Amino acid sequence: MWRRTRQACWLLLSVCFLRDLVSAWFQQNSGRPQTQQEERSGSWSSPEQSCLCHLTGVLDDCFCDVESIDVFNNFKIYPRITKLAERDYFRYYRVNLKRHCPFWPDDEHCSIKDCHVEPCPESKVPIGIKSGNYNKYSQAANTMPDEAECEQASKLGAINSTLSNQSKEAFADWARHDDAQDYFCELDDETSPDAEYVDLLLNPERYTGYKGASAWRVWNSIYEENCFKPRSVYRPLNPLAPSKGDDDGEGFYKWLEGLCLEKRVFYRLISGLHSSINIHLCAEFLLDEGWGRTTWGPNIQEFRRRFDTAETKGEGTRRLKNLYFLYLIELRALYKVAPYFERAVVNLYTGNAQEDGATKELLLQVFNEIKAFPMHFDEKSMFAGNKMEAKTLKEEFRLHFKNISRIMDCVGCSKCRLWGKLQTQGLGTALKILFSEKEIQNLPEHSPSKGFQLSRQEIVALMNAFGR
Repeated sequence: MWRRTRQACWLLLSVCFLRDLVSAWFQQNSGRPQTQQEERSGSWSSPEQSCLCHLTGVLDDCFCDVESIDVFNNFKIYPRITKLAERDYFRYYRVNLKRHCPFWPDDEHCSIKDCHVEPCPESKVPIGIKSGNYNKYSQAANTMPDEAECEQASKLGAINSTLSNQSKEAFADWARHDDAQDYFCELDDETSPDAEYVDLLLNPERYTGYKGASAWRVWNSIYEENCFKPRSVYRPLNPLAPSKGDDDGEGFYKWLEGLCLEKRVFYRLISGLHSSINIHLCAEFLLDEGWGRTTWGPNIQEFRRRFDTAETKGEGTRRLKNLYFLYLIELRALYKVAPYFERAVVNLYTGNAQEDGATKELLLQVFNEIKAFPMHFDEKSMFAGNKMEAKTLKEEFRLHFKNISRIMDCVGCSKCRLWGKLQTQGLGTALKILFSEKEIQNLPEHSPSKGFQLSRQEIVALMNAFGR
């Protein structure tokens, strides 16, 4: 699914998906796809199944297969999405890494130097990005005279002048509630003095040494409290299970298959996100440190421990398939949101006209390739049926994911928190897009949209999360 490049993270993924690279590390398995029954019956222990890269066939809950995604991504998407992430508009991400954990005391902040995030001095940030109008993309929008904005605010104030203070507060609460209805994530306040710009290219996602109880508590809270799972059902390889993690997950997957589509999708998205993060930590691992020189690169042993079919009792293959499923969901969101970006009013403004034009052109190339993909996930099968039940389920879905985005503020390692928040927000933005189809279809061509809007923060998170 990923090509070999100078970036070690993609190098490691390429091991599993490209035959010419596989031969350098592992033996490619060309046998028939495993059935779900075989995966769960212990067939992972047979010699031909022990290959790390045994990943093939159709994904669950959609009709797309692994091989089709590999070819499409390797030759169509990845070369362009990599270049896009290097553009100024997408490399600078404004984030608040000082927010307190809302669920337990912040008592385990990582003191390892590689956990540190180096913020970008505002003098280095392109003028168009730091202008302060986070929901505006064109030069005209960002250079709107202060007098005009004041006049507009004055008019709005005049309209409200007859309202009591209590009524004003009620209207403000309603407005905030309406805005929150669209969001699947807890967004950082970009105007907060604690919010800083981070150059993502200079703060890459990698293994920092952050591990142990603090890291485990974050993911355990996500899976145990936010994935619609009863406490009587234990995840595969869970050390807290009565089997001490020695089971093959048969009970868990029997429970999962009994859920409605929406809840299965939710779990697979979280599992895919977890897999993505783990793969990048394995691919950019601290291999050697000393005398002022640090060496980062793929840690194959660590990758095997997390994903090898034999070492994970078959769980590794399912984790990787969930990564493909996550890819399809975000791919579908990009397909759906293309009309939003194709409008002339959206220019991805940084203040450099030449740079902005090239960035917009490259983004549209990505959208054109995505439109040609023939096996998109069909989100219309979700939240169908009884309208009231569907509405309730959708809100529950949204709130669970929003809660996960808040848990990311509990990650003790700043660099891990940065990439966790970014990728969670990217997925949350994808979900927001998928469930805003009517609003996107009614977008005005030559003026900003009131029914559907993306902030620059959401746009940067979406494209970088998909790139991951």
